[in-house]
Amino acid sequence: MELDALPSGGHVAIIGGGPGGTGCALALHKLAAQMGRSVQITILEGKQFSGEHHYNQCAGVISPPLPELLETRLDVPFPNHLSQTVIPGYVLHTGRETIVLDGDEHPSIALRRIQFDEYMLRTARERGITIRAARAVDLEFHTGRVVIYAENTTLDADVVVGAFGLDEGTAALFARHTAYRPPDALSSVVTKYHPGADSMAAFGSYIHAFLPVQPRIEFGAVTPKKNHLTINIAGRDVDATLMQAFLADPQVRAALPSPDKSRQHKTADFQFFKGRFPRSKARNYYGDRYVMVGDAAGLVRAFKGKGITSAVLTGIRAAETILQTGISQQAFNDSYRAANQDILRDLPYGRAMRSLTILLSRFGLLDPVVRAARHDPGLQRALFDAVSAHAPYKEIARKALQPQVLWGVLRAFAG
Repeated sequence: MELDALPSGGHVAIIGGGPGGTGCALALHKLAAQMGRSVQITILEGKQFSGEHHYNQCAGVISPPLPELLETRLDVPFPNHLSQTVIPGYVLHTGRETIVLDGDEHPSIALRRIQFDEYMLRTARERGITIRAARAVDLEFHTGRVVIYAENTTLDADVVVGAFGLDEGTAALFARHTAYRPPDALSSVVTKYHPGADSMAAFGSYIHAFLPVQPRIEFGAVTPKKNHLTINIAGRDVDATLMQAFLADPQVRAALPSPDKSRQHKTADFQFFKGRFPRSKARNYYGDRYVMVGDAAGLVRAFKGKGITSAVLTGIRAAETILQTGISQQAFNDSYRAANQDILRDLPYGRAMRSLTILLSRFGLLDPVVRAARHDPGLQRALFDAVSAHAPYKEIARKALQPQVLWGVLRAFAG
């Protein structure tokens, strides 16, 4: 079907008010103004971000190039006032080894994800974008329009953008009416630990990343957030029992600060939250009059994620395709898919890195790599980039496979 670029007066409905949805809406608003078009934009979001009634399982670590992306592509000031901790680097824990991985002049920022989402949604509303507090309950695709049924309204749109993350209900709607199939996902369990002000100061501002030998936990992390630590684990089927086992691990216990004398914490008292994040690309993530962005498309960094940046970036690219190329499957294939080649081409490298890391971790073979990295700045940088997702995995593999790096690892194995 030949569907041209969205004309003046066209309507874009966006399902989901997270970073991907608001990023797409703000990009549509800015680009339409530059092109002299009047475009109607509606965001459907059933969650209430203001007042922090909803807990987001995302660890909430923002890293480059997101600040620049917001300010230069969307004209949105980065919300530095929401920053809870500036993250200068990571402490990587393997089976028996630990190494400090310092970053560069572009540190990451830890914040509360729900506050960031509320800031982005409020910015969209201030720019005249319509926000509907409702969930989509059904869809109809017709020759000239898309009908979106919501809990309290019905929308007629020219094209619909799926920015619903891994919400199973909304994914099922698209799967019922289109060829879309959601990405495979890993499970995640998150909890918070409030050890007290003195203990938080002693913990510092580095994220502690763990690659445990436990076969069902692919990785874990402890992230400082001003007055508490966010602790998360991920794997194919992680659950509360595995989180308790992770918290009881001697290496994790040694990294966690003891509570201040006025506080008494037991791991059994922690409240756990369950979430998921994609580990593959979705199938048919675009078609006639629909396109997916962020987690819903599976367009994230394999193994590490960097989901907030990917969501905003793919939202911008979807907006550009809608206004400049078209809203047909062919238009999204020619423009949107082509624009995301940086992510798509890196996915095989990320999957390979993930598989290799899991294999080496299970057999305790990451310890020699860490020992070698203590004497090799290049390998240290490769480990930092892998943990922080600051660089593409293709580039990380190139750094790690240099002859002098491999020789250092072999010597560490021999030792």
